[in-house]
Amino acid sequence: MKISMLALAVTLAAMPVAAQAQSAAPQTWIHAGRVIAVPGQAPRGATTIVVADGKIVSLQDGYVPAPAGATAIDLKDKTVLPGLIDSHVHLASDRGGNERLVSAMTDSLPLNAYETYWNGMKTLRAGFTTVRNLGDSKGKVLALKEAVKRGWVQGPRILDAGESISTTGGHMDGRVGLAEDVHAMVGTENLCDGVDDCRKAVRRQIGRGADVIKFATTGGVNSGTGLATRMFDDEAKALIDTAHAYGRKVAVHAHGLDGIKLAVRAGADSIEHGTTIDEEAAKMMAKAGTYYVPTLSTVNGYLERLAANPNAYSPAVRAQIDWRIGITGKSLQIAYPLGVKIAYGTDAGPSKHGRNADEFELLVKFGMPPAEAIKAATVNAAALLGVDKETGTLEAGKAADIIAVSGDPLADVKVLKAMKFVMARGEVIVGP
Repeated sequence: MKISMLALAVTLAAMPVAAQAQSAAPQTWIHAGRVIAVPGQAPRGATTIVVADGKIVSLQDGYVPAPAGATAIDLKDKTVLPGLIDSHVHLASDRGGNERLVSAMTDSLPLNAYETYWNGMKTLRAGFTTVRNLGDSKGKVLALKEAVKRGWVQGPRILDAGESISTTGGHMDGRVGLAEDVHAMVGTENLCDGVDDCRKAVRRQIGRGADVIKFATTGGVNSGTGLATRMFDDEAKALIDTAHAYGRKVAVHAHGLDGIKLAVRAGADSIEHGTTIDEEAAKMMAKAGTYYVPTLSTVNGYLERLAANPNAYSPAVRAQIDWRIGITGKSLQIAYPLGVKIAYGTDAGPSKHGRNADEFELLVKFGMPPAEAIKAATVNAAALLGVDKETGTLEAGKAADIIAVSGDPLADVKVLKAMKFVMARGEVIVGP
């Protein structure tokens, strides 16, 4: 018996890794014509990608025949990439302006939870296998995140900020713009004023299950609260230091220049929107290693809604939207050449879920080479989100987050708008 067990151990040790995996779990063998395995590096030619138990087992040169019992997928005429990452979404809705206010009063919480799931699936089918959700009240995305983890429903990998933190009267104070007699209907647990209050606000969101903390140093477009800084330095520092003490990264909503610089000085991990970055702010960000998430495609949502209804937004919000449309892309043209790290993010919600790839075209329009735009949506975004050991590249041991498109995205990023194949953690979502 001992000799037999020893012989078995020697035999298993001599088996190729792929063959050992075959004995342990069903495999999928993908024959890919061209593979951008590590965005930023040279693509591979014909490649066989072996997947088992939700992970990549190996990448082998050429088209290696699949063994008996394995599932074979033919993507020989496609370009294969890692699943894309959107670092800034709001899954709970993509209705805007007055329509969103009405829906908040007329749609039930359970119905909105289904809408959140629906938006997650649109995002996943668009090839975005990981998202960072930066703001949602009432825990709908926190619940969806857990349901996806448990395998109850399909959806992208989700990192969630819980409810975004704001000062009273700031961009994420839900009472702004509403009549005073309905203020009592709006929650205020996300608001903080003063250092102790801000520390408590961070701990409250972490206690709810937040993976990341988001707060605003400035006003915002959709609230009509403008560019001005709405937070003091000590409050921002308290928020960021508390989040970091709990091992959470911090995303800061900032449009105005003073608010951007305040957030960088305080130690923010990323600046969201960053609409008025100048050369000094860009150099500060590059030196500190602060990521910039441009969210350029918000303008697409604004333009579409205004084309359908010129009165879709209140006058105060409309003025901010017109400004945002006119200035979009200028900060990227300053930040990218100065070495600021760019992470892909769309702010889907103001723009439409499922059309997250529209951002690629705008990144390229405002100065990023296609290869760098793709890197922003994979390698860079994975590093910012802290999931780079799990996803962002196609390498053995990482999650089988795999997408495929027709054509060459390194020549034309618009091909990324039409997914031909999507696999998330080894599960085929969109078939070849």
